[in-house]
Amino acid sequence: MSRSIVRQSKFRHVFGQAVKTDQTYDDIRVSKVTWDSSFCAVNPKFLAVIVESSGGGAFLVLLLSKVGRVDKNYPLVIGHSGPVLDIDWCPHNDNILASCSEDTTAMVWQIPDHTPSRPISEPIVVLEGHSKRVGIIKWHPTARNILLTAGSDNLIIIWNVGTGEPLITMDDHPDLIYNVSWNYNGSLFCTTCKDRRLRVCDPRKNKVVAERLSPHEGIRPMRAIFTKEGNIFTTGFTRMSQRELGLWDPTNFEEPIALLELDTSNGVLLPFYDSDTNIVYLSGKGDSSVRYFEITEEPPYVHYISTFSSKEPQRGMGFMPKRGVDVSKCEIARLYKLHERKCEPIMMTVPRKSDLFQDDLYPDTAGPEPALEPEEWMDRQDADPILVSMRDGYVPPKSRELKVAKKNVLDTRPATRRSMSAVDGSSLPPQLLEKLVEEIQNLKATVLSQEKRICDLENKLSKYTNGTV
Repeated sequence: MSRSIVRQSKFRHVFGQAVKTDQTYDDIRVSKVTWDSSFCAVNPKFLAVIVESSGGGAFLVLLLSKVGRVDKNYPLVIGHSGPVLDIDWCPHNDNILASCSEDTTAMVWQIPDHTPSRPISEPIVVLEGHSKRVGIIKWHPTARNILLTAGSDNLIIIWNVGTGEPLITMDDHPDLIYNVSWNYNGSLFCTTCKDRRLRVCDPRKNKVVAERLSPHEGIRPMRAIFTKEGNIFTTGFTRMSQRELGLWDPTNFEEPIALLELDTSNGVLLPFYDSDTNIVYLSGKGDSSVRYFEITEEPPYVHYISTFSSKEPQRGMGFMPKRGVDVSKCEIARLYKLHERKCEPIMMTVPRKSDLFQDDLYPDTAGPEPALEPEEWMDRQDADPILVSMRDGYVPPKSRELKVAKKNVLDTRPATRRSMSAVDGSSLPPQLLEKLVEEIQNLKATVLSQEKRICDLENKLSKYTNGTV
């Protein structure tokens, strides 16, 4: 009598569960921009969601504890002149958020620990270097203040946020970049592109070190992420428009380690990867389900675990870093599902009877301290994330201010004109000083007379248009 062999895995029974209705975030007008980003970013302190707004781009930042209905007058983060396309929390400072927009800029924001009384409109630093919209923004996983942006001008720029200067510019992509993913220690990143190529880039050598044409044969957008072991997990489409998963070894792109067909839905699958458990969660825009798979070293390498299903389709998804999960409930991941008007947390849990801390579920995870300074990373040093224990849970530290020293930026710009109030009067001859003051007064008088003339003309024009003359 033959017995079926069941694969041994502690994650075989992971199940997803949406929180109760009173624990959701309601009345959020999620952005309707047609861009394949997750529209949501979350960390152990805050939830950020890109929202609809008139007169530019905006996003909403809520304290995680602020569940329930969001007031329609709740202060937004405003500053971009075009729709916001992507947002990302800094892994080394829970109060720092980066955003990018159709207005060709990226901005870095300091979010206060308390609820702001008015909209936040002043970023810490504005990063200007792209000539078209910026659709991807990603913090470096281990180096302080290193930020990557990718735009529709097909450029990838790596910035030092601490000085506001671009460190590296890569122009190896001939077409639109779909996504970018750093590897575990941030020495390489992989990209997918509209030219149907998967590339592995070494930014400090400023070159592509490996590439593969058409890891998925379909022409629809692909996504790729690095696993902890250094392999690349991809999502894409077959020639018949079926959704497909792939696992690749970047040192040998000839044959995939695994290739798996899913279904015929047309939404792009966004992968969210947990390096501690080697589980990847797949969320398709417009889908109403989240599938999850375990990546292992034994065939078939990508193992289907289960599917979390609900009635409402998702507009986007946020993924909580491991530091933010509840270890007392054996929660190994938490996703934040965006509906049309609300955000719903989904808890992924391993069923265990014991209330004790489960060492096997929670290996030490990446903590908030950077392993490298920007200068060390640029000198080709690499380091894995600094790990912290989850035994007693994680308590987010209080707000730390990001200091930006813009000396490098200002040194490259032309000298600005000093205002008259900044001029040292003692260094000028009295005749010249009197002449300058007189000239300023004459100019002010001219401006005032011109403004009066403009007002008169506008009044005349309004009389004509209203038909009173």
